[in-house]
Amino acid sequence: MMQRVARIFGLGVVLLGAGPVLGQQGQAGDAGVEVRRADVALQGAVAKAVRPPLDAVYEALQRTVRFRQVALAPNGRRLAWVESGSEAAGANPGGSIIQVLDLTGSDAKPERITVCLAMRSCNESSLAWSPDGRKLAFLSDAGLGGPVQLYVANVSEGPVRKLTSFQGPASGPRWSPDGDSLALLVIEGEGAEHAKGPTGPAARETGVVQEAHPVRRVAVVDVDDGAVRKVTPENLFVYEYAWSPDSDQLAVTAAPPPGDANWWVAKLHVVEVKSGRARLLYTPKWQLTEPTWSPDGKQLAFIEGLMSDQGSNGGDVYAVPVAGGKARNLTPGMKATATSLDWVEKGRLVFGAQVLGDSALATVDPVKGGVTMLWKGPERISAGGVVGASLAEDGVTSAVVRESFTRAPDVWVGPVGEWKPVTRLNADVKLPVGPVRSVTWKSEGRDVQGWLLAPPTAPVGSARAPMATVIHGGPASGVLSAFQSQALMLTSQGYYVFFPNPRGSFGQGADFVQANRRDFGYGDMRDIMSGVDAVLASEPVDPARLGVMGWSYGGYMTMWAVTQTQRFRAAVAGAGISNWQSYYGTNHIDTWMLPYFGASVYDEPDVYARSSPINFVKLVRTPTLLEHGERDVEVPASQSYEFFKALKALGVETQLVIYADEGHGLRKPDHLKDRTLRMVEWFDAHLPPPNLPAAKVPMPLR
Repeated sequence: MMQRVARIFGLGVVLLGAGPVLGQQGQAGDAGVEVRRADVALQGAVAKAVRPPLDAVYEALQRTVRFRQVALAPNGRRLAWVESGSEAAGANPGGSIIQVLDLTGSDAKPERITVCLAMRSCNESSLAWSPDGRKLAFLSDAGLGGPVQLYVANVSEGPVRKLTSFQGPASGPRWSPDGDSLALLVIEGEGAEHAKGPTGPAARETGVVQEAHPVRRVAVVDVDDGAVRKVTPENLFVYEYAWSPDSDQLAVTAAPPPGDANWWVAKLHVVEVKSGRARLLYTPKWQLTEPTWSPDGKQLAFIEGLMSDQGSNGGDVYAVPVAGGKARNLTPGMKATATSLDWVEKGRLVFGAQVLGDSALATVDPVKGGVTMLWKGPERISAGGVVGASLAEDGVTSAVVRESFTRAPDVWVGPVGEWKPVTRLNADVKLPVGPVRSVTWKSEGRDVQGWLLAPPTAPVGSARAPMATVIHGGPASGVLSAFQSQALMLTSQGYYVFFPNPRGSFGQGADFVQANRRDFGYGDMRDIMSGVDAVLASEPVDPARLGVMGWSYGGYMTMWAVTQTQRFRAAVAGAGISNWQSYYGTNHIDTWMLPYFGASVYDEPDVYARSSPINFVKLVRTPTLLEHGERDVEVPASQSYEFFKALKALGVETQLVIYADEGHGLRKPDHLKDRTLRMVEWFDAHLPPPNLPAAKVPMPLR
């Protein structure tokens, strides 16, 4: 069982330490092009009881194999992927393995590429194929738990070679087009060993707080002799980069340090690889991502838009001449959000997109403009991360991870929209969920979309089921139909789950994303509540048993919701913001707030105050569970403490859980499990069936 320290039920704080890692069970499937693993435990748990035990459902869901990345060789002949969650394959719950499959033979079997010793679990990822498709570069910690290093494997023959011995974090390897070098991002300088990114647990600051910050630079590694050379300036923190077709230049998105804070003001630069000379090419109005060279090296394409988080890409597709000149928006007025980008041939840019809750792949002509949809569907496709695909050099063959609310992920390959499965590791997993549908409704003249998940067994006759409204983070993000373990935990227990995509979300173009600027908690909240009404009008949901929850921006909106309405009878707010004014001065990424609020808190405090839940906290009556990482610098835990203290003083039922040594995103398996089970139990305690009274205090937790 997990270690739980200082539990105080009722109006109390729970501090969770790092307990033992939970064991997992699973069997590897038969070999071949189609790899199978039936997860009969989950099916059995759902079949035997209307409400199967929470622990059983959670453990079964955790045995589902996850895919962090797929990478298709440029010639389309080989496929590699990063797999996690399969103990039989040698990965612990936090580890990962690399598999490679030859696509030219019908009887080919996946082969593992690794530098791990026998019985040692590794973290191996960040795949990059050489231009000729014969070598695979990747990063691995070799099971030692230290900084990852760069390795190259000749997939046909020969040993795996180690190329680097960096002392700090490394990421994002990419081959030069001539095949002679590999580049990657390396963090160096004071504090580099503690750099975990804005969502990771922060290093503790004691004594005199210094303003020195580590810098991430592009390092170029010679493939033959392993010589390393830093090629970007020491005063620029690089977020993304791309090789020019002639291997002589790099396009980089970069800003002066601190790196975690200044991504929102990054600019596009061109760097000469030999001299290291950097030239500013473009200063965006909003945020930019996905720098991509044209095949002739004369233009750079990128995605620009209002984005609230690095890595949550979204915007329009732009192009700018490398020699200098005005950038052009190639997709103005597009009712979709571009997320990934590939310039596959002179007249064709391929981009992944979110379109009203669906995933899509489309093309745009870089000269004439005009978007052509290649494929769109109610599921999530990705190559690892944002919506998109790994494309071969022909621009036709592609590899994706496909998943949905009703289908666990697997790897598929083929022409866009004509994919065939090459893994079936999760093909026999029956998820504990009923019918899923996309819901659309009108809110103040806008079309708004969301997703509604039904429980496996619908209410009978006049019976009504409880519903949890789950508000996504961001706010510049969007919910797609994808494998969602938390939602599946709720549906397995008889809940409907509603995922709204209110104004501020991706999927309906730039104007929709910007519609909640300087208006947090108002228009977006009205969109959500009108969506709840739309569901109540058509589904057997009990209006007296409504819950609300979310993490990050979703945690903020949950705190805000309970100050604005008493329609929700239970709330779970994770890593939420209760006071925008105190948040501004205590978080480490305050640069993100300027595009959204239009000014600093020192210049316009009123716009921050009007959206702060703490200023309306006396209106709260809803029992509220608060969860937070102890060392979160993106949203400091003090934000939950503020709300918790206020609710406790006002006599509102509450509980605060602080997860030891965690950042903005929880990483430790026992903490992830506790967060999920605690959430379900909180809703169970406060949204009971009509013939049972609501609990006066939180139900005892395991």
